[in-house]
Amino acid sequence: MTSFFDNSQIKDILQNPNSQITVLTGAGISAESGIPTFRGEEGYWTLGSKVYMPEEMATLSMFRRFPEEVWSWYLYRLAVCLHAQPNTAHYVLAKMETTLDDRFTLITQNIDNLHIRAGNSLHNTFQIHGNINFTRCSNNCHTHLLMLEDELILERTKKTLNEKEVALLLCQNCGAWLRPHVLWFDESYDEVNFRFESSLKVALNTDLLIVVGTSGATALPNHIVSLVHENNGTIIDVNPEENTFSSIADDSRNGMFIKATAVQVLPEILEFILPEGN
Repeated sequence: MTSFFDNSQIKDILQNPNSQITVLTGAGISAESGIPTFRGEEGYWTLGSKVYMPEEMATLSMFRRFPEEVWSWYLYRLAVCLHAQPNTAHYVLAKMETTLDDRFTLITQNIDNLHIRAGNSLHNTFQIHGNINFTRCSNNCHTHLLMLEDELILERTKKTLNEKEVALLLCQNCGAWLRPHVLWFDESYDEVNFRFESSLKVALNTDLLIVVGTSGATALPNHIVSLVHENNGTIIDVNPEENTFSSIADDSRNGMFIKATAVQVLPEILEFILPEGN
């Protein structure tokens, strides 16, 4: 088996009982489960004779104009996510949390719920772009999240919603549309829905940041990586392709860019953490 690590300092950080370990994941970790990347062909959507890009569909502006169409698009994507299964890398991160307990934080850009299905806790998992399985009132008449009704979680064979589905997507309290619990392109991060301040606080206290399958296309992940780097933390960037974070990882204290997939690398990292015999 090929080893990706010959850096004793990284092993020391992983095994140090006082070290804080943070993992930042993006679409790459779920691509190995068969979930297409957000901006792939599956993200495009046709409304009438016009084809809309994901950056147009995933906006509050589009939702206000065409709520049924936006919901149809998201429910189609949800069906894709539900068919996918957590892969080895997801299960490794769940085991890392179990082993490290409060020394571990998972920050994910993915809305597919695979980390939670694999066993990571909601307490230690910051879903900074939301979760496609949940909704909330678009009128903000309450702040709590609601699970999608079972009748909406099915194979999508059509691009329209029937009357019953529409009724299930209305707030029972005020009658407004429920909205997907996701961060849209024309919205900003906040603490209540997307753990913004909590993520920055974790970054400031991180000794080792493991970046997996993300290229730095959004603001908060960039801010997290920058904070760890500025505070002399160690950064490992795991990605099949060079990206925004590769050179930052190489420049960090004892850090490195590893050109490989999450499934290839994360099990080896776990071995350094597990007690002997496990």
